[in-house]
Amino acid sequence: MLGLFIGSFFNVCIYRIPYERSIVFPPSHCPSCSHRLGTLDLIPVFSYLLLKGKCRYCGSRISVQYPLIELLTGGVFLYLYLHFGLTWQLLTSIVLVSLLLIMTVIDIKHMIIPDELVAFGIVSAFIFQIAGISQIGYLSAIYGTLLGGGVFLLIALFSMLVLKKEGMGGGDIKLMAMIGALTGWKATLLSMVLSVYLGGLLGGILLLLKVKRRGDYIPYGPFIAMAAVISLLWGDNIISWWLALF
Repeated sequence: MLGLFIGSFFNVCIYRIPYERSIVFPPSHCPSCSHRLGTLDLIPVFSYLLLKGKCRYCGSRISVQYPLIELLTGGVFLYLYLHFGLTWQLLTSIVLVSLLLIMTVIDIKHMIIPDELVAFGIVSAFIFQIAGISQIGYLSAIYGTLLGGGVFLLIALFSMLVLKKEGMGGGDIKLMAMIGALTGWKATLLSMVLSVYLGGLLGGILLLLKVKRRGDYIPYGPFIAMAAVISLLWGDNIISWWLALF
């Protein structure tokens, strides 16, 4: 239930942050007629179903993105609780995955990763360290930040200076640095490796299905986000399996 209601807030973030609008004011309103939404219009998922996907006041279509993000957030929060239990790791994981979810949708729709979300994640990592609730040491967080941001920065510089083309966006570099601050260097390294495989696999599927054409820009942020979530949930098992091969 908490995830459903927070997912409703995430929709506000996804809609407003790319346009640099406040996520607090004005209150929730219809994007078509600007009518302020009432309590019955803001019940996650159920309001969409009761209103049949249309605004109560002007009848304009409501994007299916709204209930989908609410359901996805609710499902993710539930899974994280079942995986970590009622622990501090649940809190830190919710912060990371929530940021990744918002960034993924924004990157897909607008092909940007907002700096304010990255900054929030890095500040959160610092607060978790000060409060003593982080599952990684502060050195691992520092190394993770330098590793994630540094490697992607080198890739970007190599692409621009040697290959004469953009190989890694600035947003991806900052996103990887944020992941490093929140997950540590081991999970960051795994996330970078997995993102390459996921990008190749899912990018190839998009080409085969003709969703994308050769030469089309495919945002890399979603692949980084998926890799980070996999590393967060099953990273230790994957690393142990990998090392056992040698």
